[in-house]
Amino acid sequence: MKTVCIAGTFDTKGKELAYVKGIFENLGLKVFTMDTGVFGSDFPVDVTSGEIVAEIGEDIKEISARKDRAYATEILSKAMEKIVPRLYEEGKFDGIISFGGTGGTSIVTPGMRALPIGVPKIMVSTVASGNTSFYIGTSDLIMMPSVVDVAGLNRISIEIFTNAAHAMAGMLNYDSEKYVSDKPLIAATMFGLTTPAVNFAREYLEARGYEVLIFHATGTGGKSMESLINEGYIEGVLDFTTTEWCDELFGGILNAGPNRLEAAALNGIPQVVSLGALDMVNFGAFDTVPAKYAGRNFYKHNPSVTLMRTNVEENRILGEKIAEKLNLAKENTVLMIPKKGLSGIDVEGQPFYGPEEDKALFETLKAKVNTDVVEIIEMDTVINDQVFAETAAQKLIDMIEAKNK
Repeated sequence: MKTVCIAGTFDTKGKELAYVKGIFENLGLKVFTMDTGVFGSDFPVDVTSGEIVAEIGEDIKEISARKDRAYATEILSKAMEKIVPRLYEEGKFDGIISFGGTGGTSIVTPGMRALPIGVPKIMVSTVASGNTSFYIGTSDLIMMPSVVDVAGLNRISIEIFTNAAHAMAGMLNYDSEKYVSDKPLIAATMFGLTTPAVNFAREYLEARGYEVLIFHATGTGGKSMESLINEGYIEGVLDFTTTEWCDELFGGILNAGPNRLEAAALNGIPQVVSLGALDMVNFGAFDTVPAKYAGRNFYKHNPSVTLMRTNVEENRILGEKIAEKLNLAKENTVLMIPKKGLSGIDVEGQPFYGPEEDKALFETLKAKVNTDVVEIIEMDTVINDQVFAETAAQKLIDMIEAKNK
């Protein structure tokens, strides 16, 4: 019999959480309860808020006495990040669910994010719309809109709560055969305009016994890849598409944050890095492009995505930043430069073809990269040429095999 953890503020939402507990028990699941409320509850729970904050050396009575909601939320969220994965490792539960508004969501989701990929986790929340990256991070946490506030049982909330409970029950009770592979995992980054290169490399690597995880370089993809590298899943990185740095530096919408392109270097993981889609900054619909960029070279990728060609000065800045990140490595790093184009539209005859812009990028990299550690390979091809992709893939294989000898 599987066990589901219900975490929430039993002091203010005890009635609602008790209702959900009853659904799980009727479905034949065990229930493990955690109270994240500050003021205590008459509802019998398995883990009190006092026990939660004690995980990080705090006292719930002192927190309650301060009558500072923001402070209490901060302490409880930090404590949940520690206690939830510990209790999971101890076998207390198999999946976790919570219900709440902004405060409740902020308290429980750090603990959910700290659980391994594949552990069922559902957050039914009033803020489950718009930008939820703050709550989800790079995890596989499911956020479900509560539609109405988590305050009382009514014809809407009962439907939502019931659906959420059945979704959790389905994930816990209907196990599929586990996929088991001992193939080394390779992480690769891809964009629509670098797809051919990554597909060529993936096929080459898979034919030689590797398993390839492809991350779409849209901000979340880059963050997820960096996270999995840091967690020890990845044995080699084929970072073809470093375009997220364009958005990070120049105000685009698909940035992956200031730590992009660090994990492999800092963990000593073999990496082959290229310059895919550094010819473009990503914005939303055309009317969302900042006014300061008026008159630039734009390409309407689709009604929701507008691309802006990076100019000479921006490419110098990109070169300096990428060199800075590559220079964090101590070994096992190769930079591949495709001299004839960085994407499917940065080739002769296409709208972002820019030899001068690309030249500024290449020259900056060659001047700034520490070649005592980073090997630079220049090829007289576009990035999407098969020979370029397979050369990069073989170079990565060579480094992995040398490291594992």
